Amino acid sequence: MEKSKVYFCDLYSNSQSKNVLNNVRKLFDKAGFKDFIGDNDQVAIKLHFGEKGNTTYMNPVAVRQVVDKVKECGGKPFLTDTNTLYTGSRTNSVDHLTTAIENGFAYSVVNAPIIIADGLYSRNNIDVEINKNHFDKVKIGGEIYNSSSMIVMSHFKGHEMAGFGGALKNLAMGCATAAGKQMQHSDVKPTIDKELCIGCSKCAKSCPTNAISMVDKKAVIDHDTCYGCGECPTVCPTRAVNVQWDTDEDIFIEKMAEFAYGAVINKKDKVGYITFVMNVTPLCDCVPWSGRPIAHDIGILASKDPVALEQACYDLICKEMGHDVFKHAHPKINATRIIDYTCEMGMGNKEYELIKL
Repeated sequence: MEKSKVYFCDLYSNSQSKNVLNNVRKLFDKAGFKDFIGDNDQVAIKLHFGEKGNTTYMNPVAVRQVVDKVKECGGKPFLTDTNTLYTGSRTNSVDHLTTAIENGFAYSVVNAPIIIADGLYSRNNIDVEINKNHFDKVKIGGEIYNSSSMIVMSHFKGHEMAGFGGALKNLAMGCATAAGKQMQHSDVKPTIDKELCIGCSKCAKSCPTNAISMVDKKAVIDHDTCYGCGECPTVCPTRAVNVQWDTDEDIFIEKMAEFAYGAVINKKDKVGYITFVMNVTPLCDCVPWSGRPIAHDIGILASKDPVALEQACYDLICKEMGHDVFKHAHPKINATRIIDYTCEMGMGNKEYELIKL
């Protein structure tokens, strides 16, 4: 198999032409993203807006460069992400949009609107058929699925459950609805905290298998009927439905890989990837703080192949630091399994040619 091309700009700069913003524009051109953007295409720019209190998320001014390039190609860009499963500053679209704007993603800065892909309470969902080992279907945010093409902008960093997070995790968790996130995290059925339950019956009305009934004005889940779709935690106004996080680490990573596959299955040859390897913190941008970096700043990479891009980012960090910093930070996690499994599914090629600009 021919090696995939991964384009790379390091962070050394001695002129305006080599600053980060111009390098992003060069990478967009060299990676050939203009080839898949047609006139009036609705182009999703998938990124992470950062949790409130986090400061190492994607730079809004760098994102603006991609927005402007998409417009030059005739496309109509919008910034997007999906709501979180955990309780935080991005658990519904109102709070999510507010957080994004407070973190610098105002229209005046990024020159594009923000559309939260899965709706107000993560109910805008498309069941995408993939027929893989863990899932027959995966739940993807509707406006990501409905977009004409997509550019995935990622911040490469560590993650306590995945080992690291880059473009593939940005697709997997980042494109999934809250129910899809629950499907990835655990097969354990949800439970009800009766002290928090107010008897509103929203969970019962949302259940696709009628597994939830109201008994003495409290919700009760029949685990024999429930199949763990993850819908009920997303609609509960008091968070009385307990989110389940228990999982086997390797299976969790494989599930993420299958969701990543489903996120782009309807966009063959219509997705580009840009990853920033800087501020490589031990945890992801979902935490409301930013830890001390565990690796040196490396640069920015771009490719149409997410597997090759992910492998290149990982290799550059380990080579620069002289050891596997992610294994050191999260020793129990087989982090590269997501690269291997997405390669096995045909999402891309681990063999790459690194082309320095």
